[in-house]
Amino acid sequence: MTNDQSDPSKQIRRREIIRAGTTVEQMVRAIADMIVTGQMLPGDKLDEISLAARFDVSRTPVREALRELGAMGLVEREPNRSAVITNVTETYLHSMFEAMAELEGICARLSAERMTIEERRLLEIEHRASARLVRQGADEEYAAYNTEFHSRLYRGAHNEHIYELVTQSRARLAPFRRAQFRLSGRLAKSYDEHDVIVTAIMRADGAAAARAAYAHVEIVSDASAVFAAAAERKERGA
Repeated sequence: MTNDQSDPSKQIRRREIIRAGTTVEQMVRAIADMIVTGQMLPGDKLDEISLAARFDVSRTPVREALRELGAMGLVEREPNRSAVITNVTETYLHSMFEAMAELEGICARLSAERMTIEERRLLEIEHRASARLVRQGADEEYAAYNTEFHSRLYRGAHNEHIYELVTQSRARLAPFRRAQFRLSGRLAKSYDEHDVIVTAIMRADGAAAARAAYAHVEIVSDASAVFAAAAERKERGA
């Protein structure tokens, strides 16, 4: 791992927090990004009034955003108390990604076996089109595409129960999966990893698709752990 990758603060582009017209989704993303990248630390309180003023919204969307952050495991809240940022350790993050890798491997295998011709065609078309985002270094746009890419694998498995499990797991990991694209060279590597998965699915090779998807999530786990480690060091004052 390079020195730049070991210090994510060098990779993070300082962005202005969206204020006017902020949606719940944008608020969740902004707060989650600050937690994942260590700008907010475990134990920090999230006060509804302060957040409402910061994002220029009423307290109602703030409550909804905190509820969603709680569902992700990033925030915990007791009745009549401020929400508090939880401590997502490297160990726990690894356990979540380990489960995610297994689920994604299953989805990729079943997609290779069950996807319709049209589903395969669209998967390949969208994958090839994402190369433009890589060339442009459009990390936000690629992150949005990445979500859709994986959703195609989940839907392509044609198993409703597995779809529910994998989407629930993805929701918990979404902030960490999004953070990986701030690391140098990660967009191009992600595209190459997707390419192996797509190639296997187009060949209807379930075993190869499963291996490629599992390996892909393992790599994402390692990339995302950079941020968890940095946040832990910052919390300790190291």
